Amino acid sequence: MHGLGELEAAVMDVLWHAREPLKVRQVLERLDTGKQLAYTTVLTVLDNLHRKDWVTRELEGNAYRYQPTITRAEAAANAVRDVLIASGDPQAALLHFAQSATAEESAVLRRALRRKASGR
Repeated sequence: MHGLGELEAAVMDVLWHAREPLKVRQVLERLDTGKQLAYTTVLTVLDNLHRKDWVTRELEGNAYRYQPTITRAEAAANAVRDVLIASGDPQAALLHFAQSATAEESAVLRRALRRKASGR
């Protein structure tokens, strides 16, 4: 995900798939990075994500439970906005995207624009 390091993105993926807030140990057990990670490494990543406002945490006993502050879709939308801004010409970038969009992508965009226009 844009704005996240590889390990941060992997941790966010675990949190987005979880049905409830997770403790560090639970995140560590669910991470599949292909590498052996230390508990303290995951703790540091979660602390960094908390500082960056990607996750919230709530103290339960002696440990925090972490959960995402935004959905994966919201994070992706923010990343698209960042790319458009970085393009230097957001309007041209959007037009190029619209011209290259698949029929399904075009239909989704049309539905979203109709909803936005109707105030829903």
